[in-house]
Amino acid sequence: MNGDGFGVGWYDSVYDEELGSQPCIFTSVTPAWNNVNLTRLAEKIKSPLVFAHVRATTAGSLSLDNCHPFVHGKLMFMHNGGIADFHLLKRRLQKDLPDTAFDMVQGNTDSEWCFALLLSKLPDCNAKSFTPEILRKAMSDTIATLNSYAEEFNITEPSLMNFCVTDGESVVVTRYISSKTEEAASLWFSSGTEFSEYAEGGHYKMSKADKRENIIMVRGYYMFSSPPLTIIQIASEPLTFERADWMEIKTNHMVVITPKMNLLQIPIKDKYYVPPSDPASLTRRPEFAREKGLLNTRKAINATVDKKASQTVRRPVQTQAH
Repeated sequence: MNGDGFGVGWYDSVYDEELGSQPCIFTSVTPAWNNVNLTRLAEKIKSPLVFAHVRATTAGSLSLDNCHPFVHGKLMFMHNGGIADFHLLKRRLQKDLPDTAFDMVQGNTDSEWCFALLLSKLPDCNAKSFTPEILRKAMSDTIATLNSYAEEFNITEPSLMNFCVTDGESVVVTRYISSKTEEAASLWFSSGTEFSEYAEGGHYKMSKADKRENIIMVRGYYMFSSPPLTIIQIASEPLTFERADWMEIKTNHMVVITPKMNLLQIPIKDKYYVPPSDPASLTRRPEFAREKGLLNTRKAINATVDKKASQTVRRPVQTQAH
């Protein structure tokens, strides 16, 4: 049970010059299932992009400052996993941060410091817009830097780095572990044209106006598109009982959702990458992530992108992280 607080972040469906383009964040330290204000808000929010996170504390105190998603300017960030022996490398990470990134940290979780590190990898973390390529490179550089810290301090335990960042137009998500033999925390995606309740009791399914799905190899990575695609959901476990609607994201891969609603699945090619052609890619051990509760069902990082802003968020989605 993830009862250590929750957070929801979303962007306005229509730009308002007075309100600006920054996302709205609602967090609480109460359990999501027992928060009447969350239910009231969820019934009335309509947004083209929603982040939802339910917290299970493993590092950091129970406080609003430690609830995901974290925000800076237009950017939102969430993390599912943990940085191994973070107390050993925390000061090293802080030393590398510019003042802007250092000063934005309000809590004491490894996740928020990872967000600060990502901000330091951007050409301008206060920019009004970011291309998918800029966010993807910043994410790759963040993972590489965290791995270099682990080597510097001789940390051998793997780190679980399922990160998620968005500027409201593009989304970058990773399923990653700093190991060639262990399995990462799970991650899935579903796409279609409508996400609706088909039976009472919270039974939802994804529908597609066009059943065709294009899977195209582009410069060494996969691009998924299903015209006319309007909704993409990413979660650490399938959110519905319709398992055929969900595709598992490969270990040590990055997912990029572009403003045109293309979904790219890109390998993170570092020393921990095992290509699909290698039989070892099929024998990663699940025990490490499972013992941390990151392979259980219905504990999910959730990012919902609705191109037409046609759906209302009707219920909280669970996630586990710290």
